[in-house]
Amino acid sequence: MRIGIVGWGIETQSAYHYFGPEYEYLIVNEHPRDDFPPESDKVKVQFLKDEKPPGITSNVMDLSYLDGIEKCDKIVYSVTSVKNLEQKFGDDKDFWRKATTIWHIFFEKVKTKNLIGVTGTKGKGTTSTLIYEMLKASGKTVYLAGNIGTSVLDILDAVQEGDWVVLEMTNYQLYKFPYSPHIAVSLMITQEHQDWHKDMDEYIAAKTNLFAHQKKDDIAIYFAGNQHSQQIAGSSPGIKIPYFAKPGAVAKDEGVIVVGDPETEVIKIKEVQLLGNHNLENICAALTAVWQVTQDLDSIKTVLSNFKGLEHRLELVRTLDGVKYYDDSFGTTPSTAVVAMKALIEPQVLILGGSDKGLPIEAMIDEAIKDRTRHIVTIGQTGPVIEKMLLDKGFNKITSGFNNMPDIVAAARQAARPGDVVLLSPGFASFGFFKDYKDRGDQFKAAVAALV
Repeated sequence: MRIGIVGWGIETQSAYHYFGPEYEYLIVNEHPRDDFPPESDKVKVQFLKDEKPPGITSNVMDLSYLDGIEKCDKIVYSVTSVKNLEQKFGDDKDFWRKATTIWHIFFEKVKTKNLIGVTGTKGKGTTSTLIYEMLKASGKTVYLAGNIGTSVLDILDAVQEGDWVVLEMTNYQLYKFPYSPHIAVSLMITQEHQDWHKDMDEYIAAKTNLFAHQKKDDIAIYFAGNQHSQQIAGSSPGIKIPYFAKPGAVAKDEGVIVVGDPETEVIKIKEVQLLGNHNLENICAALTAVWQVTQDLDSIKTVLSNFKGLEHRLELVRTLDGVKYYDDSFGTTPSTAVVAMKALIEPQVLILGGSDKGLPIEAMIDEAIKDRTRHIVTIGQTGPVIEKMLLDKGFNKITSGFNNMPDIVAAARQAARPGDVVLLSPGFASFGFFKDYKDRGDQFKAAVAALV
């Protein structure tokens, strides 16, 4: 049997290793990579000679790299390559009958029904990890996989009946997806990935698939404060439970987090280490999901009081000369930059800018010029646009023109005073100076560590 692999990333590489060396492979990718397997009688690789422009995630004009993939007996494609395949093969039933993703394979073969899926525009990783940690602390056998970094095929054979699996699922993985987990969780949904989806409706439709294929005894958890979240959960025939509203978990004005009706006090907000209202929302989402599985209050409280968050999400990197340096490189949209600014009460030196996703930035600019902002360092493709908008609003404490992270951090340090924070929450994607948001955050942390 010959297996076609479309796209060469974490997910499709896991498929290559899952099926093993006994099969023949045709691996196709838009551009060359240095981690392709060696070509042999059983492995062939093809790609376009010219690399795609930075920031383009799909729909290349030249689809010739896909030539011949339809002749394979089975085709496993990366979730971001599906639109190229749709352009190339249209409604060809013979092609789509043998085409699949690692997600289809996982949902069709996994031995347990205890699946918890988490989606949303931001907060998926934090919420998924919290659910995983709370279930693990309560004594459950539990796995964490998906967009969080571990491929679902890497855990498929290990998962046994009765185990729990927490899945972080994005719009790409949910696009036209025909399966839903037992417990589906929708966080806040805002405008995102409009460079890939044709419009916001298509983006929401993708997210809806996390709920739409549930059964009556399944559970649909949604954010009561977000219309899109309510909308997609409404597609589920299952039991619907809001969070940030009873009977789900709520962060009360009295400074406690409660869950259930009648309510159970779980933890005081001051005992939680995560910063910001957005993280209270993430905690409440995770707690609402876990409460449907276990009500082990002691283990839940232990996790919530010790969890410090994920890397590159409002991560405190260092305190130097009375200035705190925070890495929020995961903040790749204007709305997430706003959330990060609001989470910190100290005077701020902001690092803003990157590659443009075509999202509106007016709200970010308005938040950035509030009294708590001492200075702004603009970077990347959108730096000049941000600078002009700031100047138009009368804000002129701006530094710009840097093309490497040590200079960016040095400029921020020069502007900061004891008691301030330096916040890298750029509000944009990282293409250009950096490979991705992780590389951007890692370079920031290295530059901060090098300060003397």
